[in-house]
Amino acid sequence: MGCGATHLSLALSLMALALAGISIYKNTHVATVMEDFDVKMESNSNILEQNSDMLSQEFCIFAAVGTVVAEAIRRERRMGASLIRLFFHDCFVDGCDGGILLDDIPGSFQGEKTSPPNDNSARGYEVIDQAKQRIKNMCPGAAVSCADILALAARDSVAMLGGLPYPVRLGRRDARTANFIGSLTQLPAPFDDLNTQLRKFRAKGMSAQEMVALAGAHTIGFARCVTMCNDNNINPAMKSTLKCNCPVNNNDTNLVPLDLVTPDFFDKAYFDDLNRNQGLLFSDQVLTGNSTTNDVVRRYSNNGFLFLRDFNAAMIKMGDLPPSPGARLEIRDVCSRVNGNSIADM
Repeated sequence: MGCGATHLSLALSLMALALAGISIYKNTHVATVMEDFDVKMESNSNILEQNSDMLSQEFCIFAAVGTVVAEAIRRERRMGASLIRLFFHDCFVDGCDGGILLDDIPGSFQGEKTSPPNDNSARGYEVIDQAKQRIKNMCPGAAVSCADILALAARDSVAMLGGLPYPVRLGRRDARTANFIGSLTQLPAPFDDLNTQLRKFRAKGMSAQEMVALAGAHTIGFARCVTMCNDNNINPAMKSTLKCNCPVNNNDTNLVPLDLVTPDFFDKAYFDDLNRNQGLLFSDQVLTGNSTTNDVVRRYSNNGFLFLRDFNAAMIKMGDLPPSPGARLEIRDVCSRVNGNSIADM
């Protein structure tokens, strides 16, 4: 990766989060934090506009992305969960290469956006586009990939919704193609049993503990009723309490919180739900069906800080997943399409 994990990048990362108005806190409701963001975002945007020439490029990039993500979460808190998921769905298919962002080209190219795991489900693409434009406006000459912006947006979302900030290394490149089939075979699915999940994570070099930690991202966000009305996707114990009018069609927009208690707050409540057999997804609840993964679930339920620490470590490791060997890479000027010749012309 282009830039190593240096003390400088960690310092810049934490400074940028501070500029974006992010504070580390516990037991504080998200609404209070976002009220602070409202005040600080306007001030920090002015700071960027007035002093962008005095900021290092890396610091400017971090701050520009942070302000866009904060604005998006202020408009809709669910967007933070969506940005974390978008990063995960990018990295788990052929590495962190921005492939999920490429638009289909009718008749010649089918990307990952319209694959079943992502179609009408993955969201937040417009936030990544806005962050790319904000960097162009505020950080002239800065070369940052769309894959890097995905990594920064996920990190900022974690911190803004109650988790802990962590360093993000820049230097990723964007692939000039995507993998429709790979999104079907590589991504974990809500109907996956435990062995299938473990196999998919092992294929990415991730341990059982790291898998459970990353599953903790379900402590925020929502599932669509169209997903939950499929008996294969839901924890059977939760079917009788499901607040969806099933059956539904694919255009149904009704949502169900993945965390029953605090779906807008990044905390350990997801693991408390699992301990009570109240995990919403089948793939979530099966984490308690194996002694190894169940022990991790219990540890995180008993120690929220341990979960936040391990989640960050797993996100950093996942963010280092490399593109496929031999992949043609670039830094895209527009995140939804390749530079120069189109994919159709290659």
